[in-house]
Amino acid sequence: MTATLRPAVSACPACAAAPTAQALADSAGPQTAQIALSLPTIHCSACISKIERGLNAHPLVNSARVNLTLKRATIAAAEEVSAQEMVQLVEGLGYEAHELDAGALNATATGEEGRDLLMRLAVAGFASMNVMLLSVAVWSGAEAATRDLFHWISAAIALPTIAFAGQPFFRNAWAALSNRQLNMDVPITLAILLAVVTSLWETSLSGEHAYFDAALTLTFFLLAGRYLDHRTRAIARSAAEELTALEVPRAIRLTGEREETVMVADLKVGDTILVRPGGRMPVDGEILTGMSELDRSLLTGETLPVVAGPGQAVSAGEVNLTGPLTIRATAVGADTSLHRMADLVAIAESGRSRYTSLADKAAKLYAPGVHILSALSFAGWYLYSGDLRTALNIAAAVLIITCPCALGLAVPAVTTAASGRLFRRGMLVKDATALERLAQVDTVVFDKTGTLTAGTPELTNLDKLPRQAVGIAAALAQGSSHPLAQAILRAARQAGIPAARVEAVTEVPGHGVMGNWQGQEVRLGRAAWAGAQGLRETATFLAVGDAPAVAFIFADRLRDGAAELVETLRQSGKEVYLMSGDTTPAVEELAARLGIRHWLAEALPADKAEHIQALGDKGAKVLMVGDGLNDTAALAAAHVSISPASALDAARVASDIVLLGGDLSPVSAGCDTARAAIRRIRENFRIATIYNIIAVPLAVAGLATPLIAALAMSTSSITVSLNALRLR
Repeated sequence: MTATLRPAVSACPACAAAPTAQALADSAGPQTAQIALSLPTIHCSACISKIERGLNAHPLVNSARVNLTLKRATIAAAEEVSAQEMVQLVEGLGYEAHELDAGALNATATGEEGRDLLMRLAVAGFASMNVMLLSVAVWSGAEAATRDLFHWISAAIALPTIAFAGQPFFRNAWAALSNRQLNMDVPITLAILLAVVTSLWETSLSGEHAYFDAALTLTFFLLAGRYLDHRTRAIARSAAEELTALEVPRAIRLTGEREETVMVADLKVGDTILVRPGGRMPVDGEILTGMSELDRSLLTGETLPVVAGPGQAVSAGEVNLTGPLTIRATAVGADTSLHRMADLVAIAESGRSRYTSLADKAAKLYAPGVHILSALSFAGWYLYSGDLRTALNIAAAVLIITCPCALGLAVPAVTTAASGRLFRRGMLVKDATALERLAQVDTVVFDKTGTLTAGTPELTNLDKLPRQAVGIAAALAQGSSHPLAQAILRAARQAGIPAARVEAVTEVPGHGVMGNWQGQEVRLGRAAWAGAQGLRETATFLAVGDAPAVAFIFADRLRDGAAELVETLRQSGKEVYLMSGDTTPAVEELAARLGIRHWLAEALPADKAEHIQALGDKGAKVLMVGDGLNDTAALAAAHVSISPASALDAARVASDIVLLGGDLSPVSAGCDTARAAIRRIRENFRIATIYNIIAVPLAVAGLATPLIAALAMSTSSITVSLNALRLR
């Protein structure tokens, strides 16, 4: 039997060209492991090429693809390849990587809604062009049988087209009416259906006028507005799902002396679990044996690792840095701190969904007004003429001509133009109402680590250190993944200082790194361990033999544009807050450096969300800018939120706007553009109102023929679109 290859239909070449995770799975064969990695620090095509080359060079990797938009790698590899091995490979290439649960990600939404709208828009556009050509003959004077034939052909085209293309409006209108509410789709649906019914009736009676062309044009313009509305935001997936995907899918359970790899879902409270260096905590628990350091930056915002030893509590999501730890599970599954954070995000998202957009506010006034006006026109003409046909025609004309097109385009046309302007400045607007909410902001809350600062320590006293000491420290730092050690290594390389020859380098978990240099013991690590007195600043110490220890002092580097942004926001009259999970001295120092009067240190994720909720309860319109897992609930709770492109998936999904570059300065320009966009939207509503004042009396007076209705709709829609383009 011969197999026939059939090309898959796709709405765009990019969709057809980009392999999906499922396609990779299908092509990889049955004996493969599917691994998904989050890559928060990638930013360009060069990053994609480097990571893909590195992954595909691994002998056991079948295929690897990197998605820049999602900042994610999808890998198909042999079963013996572990996710941790892939994480280490990517980190060896110089990029941050975190394992994601591929199963949890498969449940997220795709771009089917956009493709569906685009297909219906194309069908409506093609049909309206054909019916409009037939209508030209009628408008030009076709009479009797010829006119009726053109009307029947128009009906044959219009009826199936409207039944197919108008479904988004029909479904929304039915949902609103089922809940005894009105939205913009109710008068739209009524106008389309009444135009079709009236036109069929007129055609069956050999009438002069039919509204098939107007009904199709109305459907086409409104679908264009709906598609623009869809394109103004990314296909946003739930932030709670992203947080769930960040949970570790597998763990090493100890049963006696035996190690077994099990799914996290199979763990129970009381199980003993081994977490190797570089691994993430799969559950909440208590350390039984081992000494190490924990990186809590993704969860709490703390810039420096904390020492961990027996008896200390650990939370799901924390990263074990330097030594193996054995922990006893105290909370698993939905009871872990990471899962509770996901619940916080879900609650915050549901609260924000209560925001009423300008379009919905307009619909509350417009929908009942149009229905009442159309009903009064029908009743008045029926009482005046006694002719049901005439009264119905005029009622349909009123519904068609009262500019549902202009109102349907008023918001999406502006938000699309504004979103394009912001995209060119480095900001991606994800949510349809984000610009409306951004224009109302009077309070801005910043996270510290990774937002106002780069999130990586930077050696500040290199020029004051002996060159020999830097070389010894660099040699020791090569044996550690500690953030401060890596900062020393980077500084030495940038200064051109080669690493000294240090032998027997050993990392002592919780303390530092030691070795032998020219017959002397050398230590790089904590003050007490190196025989030094601690400093107020962030520092690590190098001890060479019995000589006094040398201090290496660090600071968290400010992100580009941070100081300028804070100053601009303060000058514009906005209140600026700093909320961080970092230590009090670190937060206080940064607040003083930037001139921020209101700050909160050592804040847990729930604390941040509660403080933002409290500000909102006092009437403040809060903009939250953050990047970490500990910020996701706060991002979702804020009136509007922004995260850098370097943020993890969960933070980027929870936010309304993503900063595409590393510079924070576009945030101020974004506020200005948002205010300008709201002015344009209100102008569009005024244009629609003026149009109604002129056009509605013509319709009520019975002077709105199908030609006048079609021209009026097109004119109002084009005027609104041109006004929106002024933003560009």
